[in-house]
This record gives sequence, C-alpha cells and structure tokens, in this order.
Amino acid sequence: MVHMRPHALVTGASSGIGAAIVERLLRDGWRVTGISRRAGLFEHPAFDHVSLDLADVGAIADAVAGIAPTALVHAAGMLRVGHLGLLDHEEGAAMWRLHVDAAERLANALAPRLPKGGRIVFIGSRTASGASGRGQYAATKAALIALARSWAIELAPRGVTVNVVAPAATETPMLKDPSRADVAPKLPPIGRYIRPEEVAGAVAFLLSAEAAAITGQQLVICGGSSL
Repeated sequence: MVHMRPHALVTGASSGIGAAIVERLLRDGWRVTGISRRAGLFEHPAFDHVSLDLADVGAIADAVAGIAPTALVHAAGMLRVGHLGLLDHEEGAAMWRLHVDAAERLANALAPRLPKGGRIVFIGSRTASGASGRGQYAATKAALIALARSWAIELAPRGVTVNVVAPAATETPMLKDPSRADVAPKLPPIGRYIRPEEVAGAVAFLLSAEAAAITGQQLVICGGSSL
C-alpha cells in the first residue's frame, strides 16, 4: 500500500520558529509549503515557497487556492509593545491582522480541504494570559485560543484537530527587536530562553498520529515562567 507523504502549509517560514518548524518537518519526511514575504534558505526537493505578505489578508484565499495540505501551521508573528495610555492603535491592528485575521482566513480556506486526520496548529504565546506592556499582543494570542477551541469542536467529527503551541520568550529575531526595548523579555527559571527547535518539536508531535486525541488545547512551553 502506498502512503501519501503528509503535506504541511507553514507560515512565517523564512525565520525564527516558522523556519525551525519547516526544518523539523522536512527532516521527518513531510512535504512543506512555506509562506513568507521573502524566501527562506531551504533548498529541499520537498519544499515549495509561496511569497505572500500575510498583512494583505485579502490576498490569502487566492494564494492558497491551489493548495490542499494535510496540516496548517500558522507561525508568522510580530511583536509591538506599549503601555496603556501610549498605545499605537495601528500597531495593534497590524498584530491582529497577522495573528488572528490571517489565521481565520487560512483556516477558512483550508479546513474544508483537510483530510481525516488533518491538523491545524497555531503558534501562540505564554503572554496570552496577560503581560504588562504587551496587552495588544497578548489579546491577539488569546484570540487564537478561542478560535482553536471553537474550531476543534467543529472539526472533531472529521478527525481534524486544532491546537495552540504557546512558548515563552524564544531565541528568534523577534527577541532582539529594538522596538521592544522598554519591555525586555524575561529569562525563564530554567536559566535560558526557549529554543525554536523545541517549539518545532512540540508542533511535530501535535501533527503526529499519536496526538489524534489532543484537540482544542494550548501547550505552553515556558521553561517554568508560569510557575
């Protein structure tokens, strides 16, 4: 019997957590379509790249129209910080578009095409429970939990799971973004930041057959930060 190679659509594929997820899935034998504004460094026969700025949410449905994956992983993200009284509403709206609106449009387009055993994973954040100076960002990540739990209920009869992987501060370009200078990342109690490959490992597990009974959940990878 010939088994089809599983196919994942991964956003934010050019750097950080998204790139680590692409690397892990390719190593595990997946076919991967990566979405990002610029092409990543992947030269692999099982990797395809779609150049797309996810902030242009109106272009998402057409961009994925010809793609029928077995899994969707939305890892694209941005962080803008600001304390109440000094909030930049445009930056808040930009985070909402990238994290929530894009997730909604991707899932709306792709979920009907996912096969039995299909998977949806959103990259959230430990800050979804609230964090000083990151209220707008935290709100978008909290919204992903609500979407995941709602869609998990809808898709359960089809054997499709929807989950969120929520890391604490992770060693990515976002961690060093100068725009967050007045809201420094907190070092987890384990004495180091989370590594992108650790987040990718959790995503790989949730995409596996062994995780078929896990749906509507948020897996927090915090290095003890939430203790």
